[in-house]
Amino acid sequence: MGRTTAAMLGGLALTAALAAPAQAAGAGGSQDAEGGRHELGWRLQDSGSDARFRGLAAVDRRTAWAAGSGGTVLRTTDGGRTWRDMSPTGAEGLEFRDVEAFDARRAVVLAIGEGDASRVLRTDDGGATWTEAFRNTDPRAFYDCVAFFDHRNGLAMSDPVDGKYRILSTRDGGRSWTVLPSDGMPPALTGEAGFAASGQCLVTSGTRDVWLATGGGARARVLHSADRGRTWTATDTPIPAGDSARGVFAVAFRDRAHGIAVGGDYRADQASPDAAAVTGDGGRTWGPSAQPPPAYRSGVAWLPRSLAHGVGARHAALAVGPTGTDLTKDGGRTWRTVDTGSYDTVDCTADGTCWAAGEKGRIARAEPASGHSSGHSSGH
Repeated sequence: MGRTTAAMLGGLALTAALAAPAQAAGAGGSQDAEGGRHELGWRLQDSGSDARFRGLAAVDRRTAWAAGSGGTVLRTTDGGRTWRDMSPTGAEGLEFRDVEAFDARRAVVLAIGEGDASRVLRTDDGGATWTEAFRNTDPRAFYDCVAFFDHRNGLAMSDPVDGKYRILSTRDGGRSWTVLPSDGMPPALTGEAGFAASGQCLVTSGTRDVWLATGGGARARVLHSADRGRTWTATDTPIPAGDSARGVFAVAFRDRAHGIAVGGDYRADQASPDAAAVTGDGGRTWGPSAQPPPAYRSGVAWLPRSLAHGVGARHAALAVGPTGTDLTKDGGRTWRTVDTGSYDTVDCTADGTCWAAGEKGRIARAEPASGHSSGHSSGH
């Protein structure tokens, strides 16, 4: 069994400073009937780990999983007050970059790397034991992300093999995997690959739609499949490209039509203009954000309805990266930086909670607050 760690109760507001509750700084907000201002704040938690967490699965208000370096897997079932180390035995040499969880007991983690370093493991008992479900045997393959449509059907994607992205498919919740035929996959661009930076280079919406984010080529593209990965179409985005460090690092869709892409240049000494794009037609076309985040962003997530309403928006989202968190209240068209802490990935639940994770064991939970209430890189 894993070790239990106590959570830190110190709050980290989504602005430069945390003020008194009645004047709490946060990710924007709106006046309620009594004049209180609803805000959104990060509550930084004590993970008890110094791993870098690029994999994150937010299940509900009480349950979340994080996966990271050194074969580390953590789980909370009490809203983040305590985190337990549920790392697979003997996984210290693996680099986990993605985790998909169905509930507090069932989860799938993806280890990245060339050849047999790319693996998929699954647990059915909350991480007490793990089973290796897939081990890559092709030295040309390098798996980046995994995503599920439901509790049974899911996909994993590898960088191009023989000039095309390779897709794995499961129909039994990740217990077994098969390589899909590549005849429905368009050719990859020269130098193009996925970025294993946040577990969000492959995402789903509904029962059949899936999107794949790319970079490293002459153009930063997003590929879309409407038949669970059998056939794909590729569309250019305005996000910077033309270098192995540039491209689309993460995508998020609030339904099968409306999506956000974020990325840029992950090198700290390089600027990342036009680091976000939006689509309203399922990814057939992408347009630049009128006011994008000011720097490279590796993760993005739509806020659940309750949190979006709390910050005075109908369609709101958060983007995270090593230099900060940005909020959009207009579906990705304009962004403003609301925190300067370092996070690599972010995920939200339908019941009104967002989580973020990153370097040095950083895990945080976003919560609504009001004036009268209780505040890499690419993997290659």
